Amino acid sequence: MSDRAYLDHASTSTLRPEALAAVVGWLERSARGEVGDPGRLHAEGLTARVAVETAREQVAALVGARPREVVFCSGFTEAVAALCWGAAQDRGPHSVLSAVEHSAVREWAARGPAAVVGVDRRGRVDAAELTAEIRDDTGLVHLQWANHEVGTLQPVAEVAAAARARGVLVHTDATQSLGKDPALRFDSSGVDLMTVSAHELGGPTGVGALVVRRGVRLTPLVVGGDQERARRAGVEDVAAIVGFGAAAGAVADRLADEAARFARLTERVVAWAGSAEGVEVLGDPVDRLPHLVCLGLEGVEPQPVLIGLDRAGVAVHSGSSCSSEALEPSPVLAAMGVDAERSLRVSVGWSSTDADVDRLLDALPHVLGELRALRRG
Repeated sequence: MSDRAYLDHASTSTLRPEALAAVVGWLERSARGEVGDPGRLHAEGLTARVAVETAREQVAALVGARPREVVFCSGFTEAVAALCWGAAQDRGPHSVLSAVEHSAVREWAARGPAAVVGVDRRGRVDAAELTAEIRDDTGLVHLQWANHEVGTLQPVAEVAAAARARGVLVHTDATQSLGKDPALRFDSSGVDLMTVSAHELGGPTGVGALVVRRGVRLTPLVVGGDQERARRAGVEDVAAIVGFGAAAGAVADRLADEAARFARLTERVVAWAGSAEGVEVLGDPVDRLPHLVCLGLEGVEPQPVLIGLDRAGVAVHSGSSCSSEALEPSPVLAAMGVDAERSLRVSVGWSSTDADVDRLLDALPHVLGELRALRRG
């Protein structure tokens, strides 16, 4: 066991033992020559095909979809690129999105005409304002299931119903919500497209899924083969896919219990923040994901806080950048109208313990106190 407290599961979670066993087991079978290309009809190929389809069933069960609606890809970013490309080709170039979408969504939307709709101070978009931006050439509406920085849940079903009445596709980014929100269901949400990733779930990196409602057809982004029912070309990364499936299966067996434990751990952070000087909880305090909490920090820059906590053996995150080289102001927090430069995101996962939170709550007051003393001095 590590002597550090890893509290950045919203960026990437630690690999679940079920996923590790599945990946290692598959690679060992490959080394023995027992498996092959899942697109071939020999015994080795059919063995691989069964493994891929079993994983597809496991992921579909967790998201509440039909197995045939799940398209495996290299991760969330590719899935977003595929659906944005396809919708622009087949449905219309214009898109509508909230101002707090993930950068992968925002940057693809910026490639064409787009309407970006603001949010309130809790990070929630108004469904009527979002759907009012739909026009005749709108091909796609984006609305994340819940925000990746502050955890605020969004009115996805309401937006999906209004967009469907206009014949417009709706995509929801459910990457942070998968395995965290028991209410997450593709089949009953009304959305047409959903994106998820394995590594925030405790699966391997480099694999995710685009969930496409039955009957929706999109021109594929990656062409050159008939894999994934001609929706994404290229030989499937079977080892990563079986790891994704194993993680999804493990979560499905304990989803409600894990979500309750996540909420209990983050509520400890929320309770501390309520009595801490110069600290506030950002986002919706009730209608939020259970595993993450975003703190606004008055009077201190995030970089020295992150360094101080890291030296104390605590790993957390600040801002929305996917790169450690770019600790920039958060577009999400800026859209909310709060301080976009001074925040701390704490996120727990399947391996988190009370001891991890103890370590954070012991170290953070000292780090903040030292930094504020330096400013006063």
